[in-house]
Amino acid sequence: MKKAQLIETLAIKAGVSKKQAEDLLDALQSLIIERMKQSQETTLTGFGTFSARVRSARLGVSPQHPDQKIQIPQVIVPKFKAGKTLKDALKK
Repeated sequence: MKKAQLIETLAIKAGVSKKQAEDLLDALQSLIIERMKQSQETTLTGFGTFSARVRSARLGVSPQHPDQKIQIPQVIVPKFKAGKTLKDALKK
């Protein structure tokens, strides 16, 4: 499902206009991103938790020259941990 389809479905289920659904989806996305930038978690009970984690610097192998080692720098990556309700829904 692409964003446009998600907005359309959300508008129908919530009984709001497509513009209102798009604004709400954009606001939610912005809020989650902003909190992750501040190293804060966002938990939607039952659905899951969005957070940012630090992936440590490490030594890797150059894909172009497999015999050479390269230093991969530390980076912050997004993380999502599924909640119980979501996990249970997928099991059935």
